[in-house]
Amino acid sequence: MFLTGFDATTLNTLWVDKNLKLHGLLQAYSRTNRILNSVKTYGNIVCFRNLESNTNEAIALFGNKDAYGIVILKTYLEYINGYEQNNKRIHGYKELCDTLKADYDPVSSSKWDEEKEKKFIKLYGSLLKLKNILVCFDDFGTKKEDRQYENQILLDREFQDFQSIYLDLWEKYKKKSNSEKENINDDIVFEIELMKQVEIDIHYILRQVEEYRTKNCKDIELKIEREILSTPSLRNKKELIENFISRMNVDIKYEISDDIEKNWDRYIKEERDIELTKITANKSLGLNEKETKKYMAKCFDRGEIIEHGSEITDIFKKPRPWNSGNEEKKKAIEELTNFFEKYYDISNSKII
Repeated sequence: MFLTGFDATTLNTLWVDKNLKLHGLLQAYSRTNRILNSVKTYGNIVCFRNLESNTNEAIALFGNKDAYGIVILKTYLEYINGYEQNNKRIHGYKELCDTLKADYDPVSSSKWDEEKEKKFIKLYGSLLKLKNILVCFDDFGTKKEDRQYENQILLDREFQDFQSIYLDLWEKYKKKSNSEKENINDDIVFEIELMKQVEIDIHYILRQVEEYRTKNCKDIELKIEREILSTPSLRNKKELIENFISRMNVDIKYEISDDIEKNWDRYIKEERDIELTKITANKSLGLNEKETKKYMAKCFDRGEIIEHGSEITDIFKKPRPWNSGNEEKKKAIEELTNFFEKYYDISNSKII
């Protein structure tokens, strides 16, 4: 069934005990390589036969004959300790982590010059790409006394500290790039998408908040702050989450017996309504409050900012064609976009 076009996205592992070749081999491999969601971004192939030469031949025939090194992974320990390829030293995960800890102190990151920032960006990007490969291995991140190598080379809190700096620099250079006519960042590549594959969501943070509430532990509060700052999609929600924690400690509306998710939804609805009202009340933006709320409700339902159609023109008190280039209009759309990115997908409550 798996060799005749059956598409099983939930299939995680394929066990191979046949001498597969060419299209049959690639077709079998592809059964488990279907992406499902953020949890399953790849599949596992366990071979009881040596199919490396067959795989190389199939790739050469149907794809890129020079792609062997991309498709066939090295061994786990080679990625950990480094290896030689084409007379060139390829640094391993341990070496990159050691260099990161030796040369870059998170505490002094604000004093780094541009050259050091760019070197850090390149090094941390290499580390993210290598970690993205290593998570394919079951051994990565485990702790076993009988293993010669310790995989947890960077502690979680250390990784989060460096990731926070990396995201700070991403925001810094992104602003530079947007404000200057000539893009000075052609030599800088940020691997933000690699972070998003394993980033923490708001529900995980709320479970941490629940633990903080029941134990009132300062260490958990610091842990939550690290996790927020090291997660791209949560950084603009830091103030919201911190205020939520503070309110739970002093506000009688947030009872211990209440479900943390219900408290959060109620809090987000209150904050979201207040902020949207402030935006529509800003006379310099020229927004119609009723139409703007209807517009934002549609955006939240669709999961994106609507950029075309009557929905855009209707939110302004005075008619403004979408292509008019009006600065006031651009500022209003920017404010609403920031509002959307801050509040989207963190609450079940509706705007209207």
